[in-house]
Amino acid sequence: MNARFHIGISGWTYAPWRGVFYPEELPHREELDFASRQFSTIEINGTHYSLQRPESFQRWRDATPEGFIFSVKASRYITHLRRLREIEAPLANFLASGLLALREKLGPILWQFPPSFRFDAERMENFFAMLPHDTEAAAKVARRHDEWMKERAFVEVDERRPMRHCIEVRHESFMAPEFFELLRRHDIAFVFADTAGKWPYAEDLTSDFVYARLHGDEQIYVSGYTEHALQDWAARLRAWAKGHAREGTKLVTEHESRKIHDLYVYFDNDVKVKAPENARRLAKVLNAEPETIPR
Repeated sequence: MNARFHIGISGWTYAPWRGVFYPEELPHREELDFASRQFSTIEINGTHYSLQRPESFQRWRDATPEGFIFSVKASRYITHLRRLREIEAPLANFLASGLLALREKLGPILWQFPPSFRFDAERMENFFAMLPHDTEAAAKVARRHDEWMKERAFVEVDERRPMRHCIEVRHESFMAPEFFELLRRHDIAFVFADTAGKWPYAEDLTSDFVYARLHGDEQIYVSGYTEHALQDWAARLRAWAKGHAREGTKLVTEHESRKIHDLYVYFDNDVKVKAPENARRLAKVLNAEPETIPR
């Protein structure tokens, strides 16, 4: 089976996009319906800032076409506030908040760490050991949620499916072979985050999927990607799809190439409405445009 490209955007609710990406007359409640027929995947980022409710995940699932995939940005309460300390209940609450209601549309879970968070091998090892790698295991963890979640928890599974995790870091201390070996051992992907040089970057393939976040070519969150830059990213993606990283971009060099099944790319340069334009163009370059079209 050839590797599959999933090209999309990070979030979909942005006021400046209305009348530019979204038609002027489109009701706000139909923006996801519209966006999900332009792209094959979207990264949910509201989950990073607060726990959502199961009915929201169910509504998102119902609004999107067959074959669509959501990635979910994990709770910052776990990564930024608790900083991986005493997170058994917060992890259960996050998993019980409705992710499982996405069913077959649930894609990777993105764990992003703040720039002040340094690599701690023991803490990361303990965290990775807690992460469920299929939906049944996730439901088991979710059932340990806090009592206050009782009336708003979703802990049912219709089918056992894989659950993937990826890590985005922003401190130089993570650029160590020990960290990438840890990722590989736990089958967790390292996020290739283009941050216009603001934060560390590497291209180690540590799982069977690739997860890239393109925050901006020259200015983070603001600048768009030129045609030349998009062609360059397309070349990287084709190489990753074959299990190869570019020379000089890996922290661990002795491993053989990985078999890659899926590649997820999300544009997060949303300030000047560059993300949807860039995502559509990259998908076209890679012949990965969705089969559906807007209503």
